[in-house]
Amino acid sequence: MTTMSADPDFAEVAQGRPFTVHDLEAMPDDGHRYELIDGMLIVTPAPGWSHQQSSGALFVALWNACTPEFRVLSAPFGVRTSVRNELQPDILVARYVDLTPKNLPVAPVLAVEVLSESTALNDLNNKKAAYERMGAASYWVVDPEPPGGLTVFELNSQGRYRQVASVCGEEKLATDRPFPIIIVPARLLDGLRP
Repeated sequence: MTTMSADPDFAEVAQGRPFTVHDLEAMPDDGHRYELIDGMLIVTPAPGWSHQQSSGALFVALWNACTPEFRVLSAPFGVRTSVRNELQPDILVARYVDLTPKNLPVAPVLAVEVLSESTALNDLNNKKAAYERMGAASYWVVDPEPPGGLTVFELNSQGRYRQVASVCGEEKLATDRPFPIIIVPARLLDGLRP
């Protein structure tokens, strides 16, 4: 992958080798999200309104339902499980004891990605596989296009994700993982209407 920047020092980052989390510190502060999966740099643009509306509404719902042993954080906050892997889920739920001031060095209990046109393929494939490998117990994918949707994957006993729920529009997701909560995808989009 070739990356270009006006910063001459940036051009020297990771030439001829996989990217590392140390290279992320040299990335420009340009509104893009920079993540690593197995040393491969993933760059995504700033998200749009429906993405941010869905993400914000879900964050508030998770925050309000969160139990004392967990914390709910929104991007950008790094899940840095190795020198060649750092993801920034749109929302994550982590055990309080696992968090450091700079990042989460272990798998989150829940990772949430909200689909965008530019990220959907990556969210449904590469990121899902990366969260599975790191052992994130639950992975949620939110579709922010009306009527709204939410698909839930959970690790099975073999450490593989299996889809356990998919709800759309006014349908309700009721789950106890990572804590009791009810989500209605259509309600995540309420802020898009006057």
